[in-house]
Amino acid sequence: MAGWICLVTGAGGFLGQRIVRLLVEEKDLQEIRALDKVFSPELREEFSKLQSKIKLTILEGDILDEQCLKKACQDTSVIIHTASIIDVMEVVHRETIMNVNLKGTQLLLEACVQASVPIFIYTSTIEVAGPNSYREIIQNGHEDEHLESTWSASYPYSKKLAEKAVLAANGWALKNGGTLHTCALRPMYIYGEGSIFLYNHIYQALRNNGIIKQSSKFSIVNPVYVGNVAWAHILASRTLQDPKKAPRVGGQFYYISDDTPHQSYDNLNYSLSKEWGFSLDSRMSLPLFLEYWLAFLLEIVSFLLSPIYKYHPPFTRHTVTLLNSVFTFSYKKAQRDLGYEPLFSWEEAKQKTMEWIGSIVKEHKKSLKTKTH
Repeated sequence: MAGWICLVTGAGGFLGQRIVRLLVEEKDLQEIRALDKVFSPELREEFSKLQSKIKLTILEGDILDEQCLKKACQDTSVIIHTASIIDVMEVVHRETIMNVNLKGTQLLLEACVQASVPIFIYTSTIEVAGPNSYREIIQNGHEDEHLESTWSASYPYSKKLAEKAVLAANGWALKNGGTLHTCALRPMYIYGEGSIFLYNHIYQALRNNGIIKQSSKFSIVNPVYVGNVAWAHILASRTLQDPKKAPRVGGQFYYISDDTPHQSYDNLNYSLSKEWGFSLDSRMSLPLFLEYWLAFLLEIVSFLLSPIYKYHPPFTRHTVTLLNSVFTFSYKKAQRDLGYEPLFSWEEAKQKTMEWIGSIVKEHKKSLKTKTH
């Protein structure tokens, strides 16, 4: 596709900015359009430096603004849609999440058709597949199993419906008479430099004498490094631009994992931070079934208080299940159809993430010294 233009939504986010950095190296790419609600000054500066390699247009706007989407999609060849609200703890208003994650995706699909954009790649999540019960064991799961989340929690529910909308749009007629090709990528839990979840774990541990709180010791998962998820998006874009391969990939979803060892979320946090003196909390924790039923009681309290007070339980049945299930997936279908192989090994991903954690530790020590002087 000579002189093509790529729009990345959520380009200021953890994953989006990594996709932009990889896109810079793509052949015949004429322009990258980076859309997000806000960009940090540091990222703006970094993106401005990339201007020497390629035209990079920063668009600050809302995914629910139809005029903004119309402008962003004009003359665009490929849309990579990563923008969404990620809310595991269910603290964001449900309507807000449904609007951004579902309605925003629907509006972008409509803008895509009107502007005759032929390729739409959606960043989904492993949570659209579950886990639905901590008793259910899924190891090296694959796409043919057709697993689907049954939770009504806003995040997995909105992402599930949005993914369905994207895949159903495959084959739509575009305004110019062309055909829309879509696919969805379902990454595992994403870690790496800049992860807000990992940052929060480390920050809390720093305030707790370097002890990492354990909340998922019963889980076995296969987290994926952010650089490898970004790479999968690049390969999906290349594949859908190939007229011979596009019909096979269009309308499909793909699990994206890598060679990160299968382990609990707690062990991942520990293995990435132990070099800096962190340790896991060795205290006894509640049996899993008791924690699950306590979560149920807290949800009832939240519901009963809702007319007069907004109470957010510290954990819910959904989060207890999510954090304590055996839930791992293979990337063989992505390997077969997209030519996906992890760009970064576990050792490389681990080293890069550990160095970033080290910078957080140093910054924390520096701030403590400032406070004492």
